[in-house]
Amino acid sequence: MRTTANQIKHAMVTPSLSATTVPFFTVQVWRPFAHRLNLPKCSERCRRVAIDTSDFQNGMAFYMDGEIYQILEFQHVKPGKGGAFVRTRLKKVKTGNVFEKTFRSGEKFDPCFLEKVPYQFLFRTGSELTFMDLDSYEQTSIPEGVIGDAARFLKDEAEVQALTADGEVLGWECPNFVELAVTESEPGVRGNTASGGVMKGATVETGAPVQVPMHIEVGDVIKIDTRTGSYIERVSKG
Repeated sequence: MRTTANQIKHAMVTPSLSATTVPFFTVQVWRPFAHRLNLPKCSERCRRVAIDTSDFQNGMAFYMDGEIYQILEFQHVKPGKGGAFVRTRLKKVKTGNVFEKTFRSGEKFDPCFLEKVPYQFLFRTGSELTFMDLDSYEQTSIPEGVIGDAARFLKDEAEVQALTADGEVLGWECPNFVELAVTESEPGVRGNTASGGVMKGATVETGAPVQVPMHIEVGDVIKIDTRTGSYIERVSKG
């Protein structure tokens, strides 16, 4: 049975596939199959039909002043006086910088089709990280600073997503949460319990320092928010 573009549009997202985020839907397809669709390049597709603020959706990407931005949040506002406008919270894909911006209702933009390509973290050499493309098995090395603070919590075989457009890697997405074993910890104080608010210094298996509750010990596995570097909970006791 032939698979139509409409069926692909509603395909379920799975971690083992490459994802493409487009202005009106998110779809993941195997790259060889996507190539057989004979789709034009992103830059050609994107500029065929402009979008305006009425098309905004969370996760949508578009071009503005020659750069690619992704919508994190948006709100349509219709004041009693004056024209309608849209408040947005945007992320500049190439740098990861997040900021707020207001647009006049009806402003038009060229949409951008972002592909999420799965990579696996292999090893660290000094301040350089080496990843493997899980589709092509090609390896690439990048400075740790490109990933940001979340790189501190990457352990071998961790999966990350490369954000690409027209074959160019624009940014990287690490898992929001990871589970890591505690390898070093300051001694606790007798009488402190899991409900206490006192924190102490600890080190996890990737070598990253983190603040943990006093009851956490070496060998415990803890959950960490990579966006903030903060302790969430103990997953298992060592």
